[in-house]
Amino acid sequence: MKLINVTNSHSRLVLQQLENTDAEMVKVYTAGDTTVVYTVAPLHNEILMVNNKRNILPQEIETIKDYFLKKSTAKSLDTANMSTITNDNFVEISIPKAI
Repeated sequence: MKLINVTNSHSRLVLQQLENTDAEMVKVYTAGDTTVVYTVAPLHNEILMVNNKRNILPQEIETIKDYFLKKSTAKSLDTANMSTITNDNFVEISIPKAI
């Protein structure tokens, strides 16, 4: 699975996230039919996956989660207290930052 950065194509979404949340950075990626929004905030990081055509598969969730965990500074994240909300067409993973 290959993640492609398409942040420039979603400027309205990025601007709304930056204006209306505590986000410091927002990036949008695509992995085929799955859109991934990665947000960095002062106290947590968020990974949101959305696929309007089918359910998101468990192996997709793990692959995408691992990609962003490796990409971030792992020492600053509290992966033991990570929370995941799963529905048919979306998955939200919240990773608190270690204090």
